[in-house]
Amino acid sequence: MNPDGAAAEDLALSHLVAHGCRLVSRNFRSRFGEIDLIVSHGPALVFVEVRKRSRRDYSSAADSITAAKRQRIVATAQIYLARRRDDVPCRFDAVLVDGTGRIEWVRDAFGA
Repeated sequence: MNPDGAAAEDLALSHLVAHGCRLVSRNFRSRFGEIDLIVSHGPALVFVEVRKRSRRDYSSAADSITAAKRQRIVATAQIYLARRRDDVPCRFDAVLVDGTGRIEWVRDAFGA
């Protein structure tokens, strides 16, 4: 991961923790891809995609989470959940970081 990506994940994690989340796993990998952050938020297990865009002349950070990327995240989440023995509600969130460090937390950014 590049330094900008790591810094964006650090910012996102700090933001989530400040809003009541607890880190469960970071950079969980499967053969399908990677989930940046897995946190618990209340009763839910949340799979978080962190995106940073420093330039506005490209697509937005939210637009960069393509259908193919969402499919890889969901497939990786299914592998993670198969390893757990409990049944917990889940959701997929996105944390978007712009070039100024402004953070937007999008809950239920997409579904499985």
